[in-house]
Amino acid sequence: MRVLLFTGKGGVGKSTVAAATAAQAAAAGRRTLVMSTDAAHSLADAYAATVTGGSPTEVAPGLFVQQIDAQRRFEESWADIQGYLLSVLEVVGVDPVAAEELTVIPGAEEVLALLELLEQARSGRWDVIVVDCAPTAETLRLLALPEALGWYMQRILPMQRRLTKALKPVLTKAAGVPMPGDTVFNAVERLHTELRQVRELLAGPDASVRLVLTPERVVAAEARRSFTTLSLYGYRVDGVVANRVFPADGADDWRAGWVVAQDEVLAEVDESFPGLPVWRSVYRPREPVGVAALVALADEVYAGADALAVPTGEGPFRVTRTAEGAVAHLALPGAAREQVHLGRNGDDLVVTVGSYRRLLTLPAGLARLQVAGARVEQGELQVRFRERGRADGAGEEQL
Repeated sequence: MRVLLFTGKGGVGKSTVAAATAAQAAAAGRRTLVMSTDAAHSLADAYAATVTGGSPTEVAPGLFVQQIDAQRRFEESWADIQGYLLSVLEVVGVDPVAAEELTVIPGAEEVLALLELLEQARSGRWDVIVVDCAPTAETLRLLALPEALGWYMQRILPMQRRLTKALKPVLTKAAGVPMPGDTVFNAVERLHTELRQVRELLAGPDASVRLVLTPERVVAAEARRSFTTLSLYGYRVDGVVANRVFPADGADDWRAGWVVAQDEVLAEVDESFPGLPVWRSVYRPREPVGVAALVALADEVYAGADALAVPTGEGPFRVTRTAEGAVAHLALPGAAREQVHLGRNGDDLVVTVGSYRRLLTLPAGLARLQVAGARVEQGELQVRFRERGRADGAGEEQL
């Protein structure tokens, strides 16, 4: 099963490109589901179809659209945790209506959409799942969540659970606030397990992210940062779609100016995403709406290329062995040396690029080694490990 995620700055047309890619896949005979993690659902509008309820709705032969029933997923995955939080807020006198609002986690709909994606992937019903993601910043935070929560679950929750169980009678009596029970901890662990499985799915060899942009400098700069950050978190980017490109033919003076400006940005885009295809979509006189119009859009964008081709080569993270130990390679395309900060905390490698941080839990074979040096070279962070007690090699830069 192929999984494709589309993201980009708000307003660049990512929903339209995602809908078009899904429509083309279904037209080619693949059973296709297209869904959205964006709270502002617009897929049904793109297909000019009516989609009701939270189940997949067929809008064309083999093409299904799903608008997530966030309430149902919320009740399945968050109800036990919310119930405990409500009981705490009730004791301290918070108004019930306000308490209800306070216990809904920010970004809950996007998180629950990922859980729905996992459920659909497990169902075995689909050849292709296309995901129309929220705008870039929200997508990056969302895709960082499974690993971040995993770190908490492995290191903090077991200790907290033991302490709570041992001190529950004393703490409840002293504070007057109910302590969480096994149902709450079990619910958190269940949520973590599902999010870990989501990450395994989306970071796997059959899944990739596709960036959508318009030929504007600000938009292209955000796309470049997204490429770096997605690689930091271990997700493959397999292509870029440049949307709303002005055609050069028959351009008047005003439009000719736009063509020149866009050509400059597109040349920079080609240089910024080495090794990735940059597909283009011309600016249309009217918005493509409906399955037929969207299939025509996808045919133009991919121009005969296989839009569902599985990415080749190794993923963003790999390890090579050396005579002294090993080298961990983490792709950070576009990142400058001064943007990258590296540290180690136990078995975790702490990699920070700009405002984004990843706690990368090292494989057992690396965890027993010590860091000997690191450098950023040709868009890749290389961290050299050696056996403990060996002398450092030469020629490495410490970050």
